[in-house]
Amino acid sequence: MLLRLGVLVALCFPALLSAQAEPQAERIARVEQGLRHPVEVVGRAEVRFSLEERMAAFNVPGVSIAVLDSGRVVWAKGYGVKEAGGSESVTAETLFQAASISKPVSVFGLLRMVEAGRLDLDANVNRLLTSWKVPENRFTRREDVTLRRIVSHSAGLTIHGFPGYDVNAPLPSLPDILDGMPPANTGRVEADTFPGALWRYSGGGITVMQMLMMDVSGQPFDQLMSELVLDPVGMSHSTFSQPLTPERAGEAASAHRRDGSVISGKWHVYPEQAAAGLWTTPSDLARLAIEVRNAYEGQSSLLSRAMAREMLRRNMGQSGLGFMVGGNGAAFRYHHGGSNEGFRCQFVAFLEDGKGAVIMTNGDAGQELIQEILLSIADEYDWPAVEQRRVNPVLLKSSLMEATAGEYRFGPGAGVVVKLVIDGGRLYMESPGVVTKTELIPTDDRTFVALGSGQELQVDRNGNTGRATALVVTGARAIRVR
Repeated sequence: MLLRLGVLVALCFPALLSAQAEPQAERIARVEQGLRHPVEVVGRAEVRFSLEERMAAFNVPGVSIAVLDSGRVVWAKGYGVKEAGGSESVTAETLFQAASISKPVSVFGLLRMVEAGRLDLDANVNRLLTSWKVPENRFTRREDVTLRRIVSHSAGLTIHGFPGYDVNAPLPSLPDILDGMPPANTGRVEADTFPGALWRYSGGGITVMQMLMMDVSGQPFDQLMSELVLDPVGMSHSTFSQPLTPERAGEAASAHRRDGSVISGKWHVYPEQAAAGLWTTPSDLARLAIEVRNAYEGQSSLLSRAMAREMLRRNMGQSGLGFMVGGNGAAFRYHHGGSNEGFRCQFVAFLEDGKGAVIMTNGDAGQELIQEILLSIADEYDWPAVEQRRVNPVLLKSSLMEATAGEYRFGPGAGVVVKLVIDGGRLYMESPGVVTKTELIPTDDRTFVALGSGQELQVDRNGNTGRATALVVTGARAIRVR
């Protein structure tokens, strides 16, 4: 009887797998064909795009996606090629630079050291730093720079992010980076306001954390992170090695500019490993998302329930410890984005129902593409959040539209010049290196929303003529030059 039952199960099992795989394949296909703009324009029929179409539009040669549902990875897939003009396909195992998603991965390792009694979240970091010290000044004399403040971006430390180094350029030591000494290409990391006073994103602070973890452990950071996070979580494809070893280089995607050209040397090197130096895959990052959720439920051997809940508790702004957090109830999520030279990526996971996704791209315009992919995944898997921005357009007088069209320069000197052009009675923005121009939806005489990104643009006008004189986009000001 048991033998017959075993034979029956063996015969039926492939059919069961096939029956389960077929609906998932259909869902993948709907995600691939269901991309849409992050902005819904009231009164307009919505247009859907294929992933292939939008990769071409944004000059993004390669994309890798892993999707979570009910606390497990339900599919992972690569699209396009590792390098523009090449024939080697992106797979689910292709390595991408995680950029700033390196931060929460590194913080997971830090919290394991805290739970082991090797570090204290609330002690002054200078007590244990030996290779370098946070410069003492009037701000640090009144308030301590602590690990808790560093990993929640409230330590008052400088340096937002890092541009990385050409593969052939000399690399600075970590103390040189922190001191802003050549060949470092960023300034000194120091407190320029009182620790604990405000939220301000600081890759410099995370680099202080890296230095402290190395000083206390006596280990290179990549080796330490393999022991604390990558190996025990099962992130078998991932490495914090910087530069990437020659043995692993063949697994990696190349980085691309907005015009689709490959960055010199294929990618930049980031000795600021904790802040920006992880090479990984979406599937490996999804495994970390699962481990964090398991720990939050008290089902992890790596991190306690109390520490996981501390990690995902809102501190100042929208920061947890390492992760950004947002939403409430079923919509509560932990997330982080990443932006290195030629790489863009996004990690988002919903705590309650185990849904989420990790998307990695090898193009500077990847973030706009990621927004559209996330909307498609959210539609298909019924996410409790991630929606289009709904915009009610106004009819802009043709004279005002003509007075707005022109060329605008961001930054000093030659800067970056964008063009606003009229086509078919609508206003569009043309950006350097981007194949597809972005429609600007007017919401009043001075305010526009970019259809492709959801960004809001404000137009300064001459009070007498109405002629636009400048654009303001997320705080950056562009002066009209023509």
